[in-house]
Amino acid sequence: MKRAFRALVATTTALAVTAAPAAATTAAPDEADRAELRERLDGVVAAGAVGALAEVRDEHGVWRATSGTAERDKPRTVPVNGRFRVGSITKTFVATVTLQLVDEGRLRLDDTVQTWLPGAVPDGDRISVRQLLDHTSGLYDYQDTLPMPPESDFILDNRWRTWDPTELVERGVAHPPAFEPPGSDFSYSSTGYLLLGQIIEAVTGRTYGEQIERRIIRPLRLHGTSVPGTFPRIRGPHPHGYLPVLRDGEFDLVDFTEMNPSLFGAGGEMISTTRDLNRFVDALLGGRLLPDHLLDEMRTPGIEGGTYGLGLAWQDTSCGVRVYGNDGDALGYQSWSYSTPDRRRQVTIALTPDFSGETDAAVDAFLDEAFCG
Repeated sequence: MKRAFRALVATTTALAVTAAPAAATTAAPDEADRAELRERLDGVVAAGAVGALAEVRDEHGVWRATSGTAERDKPRTVPVNGRFRVGSITKTFVATVTLQLVDEGRLRLDDTVQTWLPGAVPDGDRISVRQLLDHTSGLYDYQDTLPMPPESDFILDNRWRTWDPTELVERGVAHPPAFEPPGSDFSYSSTGYLLLGQIIEAVTGRTYGEQIERRIIRPLRLHGTSVPGTFPRIRGPHPHGYLPVLRDGEFDLVDFTEMNPSLFGAGGEMISTTRDLNRFVDALLGGRLLPDHLLDEMRTPGIEGGTYGLGLAWQDTSCGVRVYGNDGDALGYQSWSYSTPDRRRQVTIALTPDFSGETDAAVDAFLDEAFCG
């Protein structure tokens, strides 16, 4: 839910939503205190979050900490090993499985949608697997068809509904493509990743969730990571996520921790922890999941000058270091997970926004401190 959730944040920034006072940063026991990182993490909460949690791995060791509270208006601190919905970071897992199938010769990047999913989308014979992965298909993003709070109660009213991916794809393709022809431009589209999930199942006979579990979660021992399907709760310790609503002319936050994640599907349904995401990105960039030539494909932008390849994103820090990974928005949760190419520094941070302000600048400051400090 990347673009749709960003729009939700933008439209509710500076609303009169009262959040609980930020708690002091809590570091994991027996781990070095890092004053600068602590200050930046507190700054994320102050910018507009109920709570935040982070893990940094670098030459100093492993640093884990939290700030704020796990629930609004309650004193309980965010669990340092808390689980959260990772949103579009799911796409990097889906892309990794897709490329593993390419490596096994069971799928080609140039295969068309029509080859594996006949009739699924208009002009499917012109859209390739590669274009689904790097968001150059032009397919309209189904997320943009979903009315979002606080203007609409649609999401709240449908929080327990099971969404079929075909239904969501149809919502997207009912609209004209973002551009023509496929491959000529970039437009972020979770519709493409729903199709990739269906292609994985067509190729293997098993769901993309089962393939992620078998190929990534179990081998890497990501004990806090899951593909929940339709299960609405977050198992294990976790902070609560919230959505802004308009009631009687005033804005408030509604606890949206529990919901049916089939709304996100292969584009964003997964749950994980800061430790597991750092472990996953480390394994990916370290060549444990894909051979070098396919990692190079992942790091190749879909359009010239772009910052998104085949399910992998990158950004440049203030000190000129380029870091690779992805970020994600799931309703009530936001997360970022990046690593330097040599894997000497890795950072994952997640937060639960309170919609009182924009947190992106504060998160960027935290990432800069972690990678450049």
